Amino acid sequence: MYFDDLKLGMTVEIPKAVIEKQKMIDFALLYDNIPLHTDEEYASKTPFGKLIAPGVMSFMSVWARYLEVDFFGEELLAGKSTKIEWLKPVFADDVLSSTATVTKLQKRNSKNGLVEITIEAYNQNGELVLTDVTEAIVKCRLQ
Repeated sequence: MYFDDLKLGMTVEIPKAVIEKQKMIDFALLYDNIPLHTDEEYASKTPFGKLIAPGVMSFMSVWARYLEVDFFGEELLAGKSTKIEWLKPVFADDVLSSTATVTKLQKRNSKNGLVEITIEAYNQNGELVLTDVTEAIVKCRLQ
């Protein structure tokens, strides 16, 4: 979708993301190898009581599903930034339901604009577990 076609407040539901235990551990072993993510005995003695998913893995699980309903498609020129906030732990077998909303539009020039998308992800209990604010540069329609 072109920058010119986007409107503030546009929202899309993101398909659900399921956090699979083995994928969670495999990701942690590669990218976030700390006992809280990989050692069940250790994790059982923490305030969480069990393994928690690496935050980036939780976000990327939601992001991968967002790309299935992406606002921009071929009109995306580049990502500019992202800011993720983790608000609650995510556990194996959690099911994350999310929405993406256009929260800022700023035309940069005649060729492109800056679009801010805010993603909110909730677990199966309706608890907000993470938010993400991503900025992207999107093509304008050529006049």
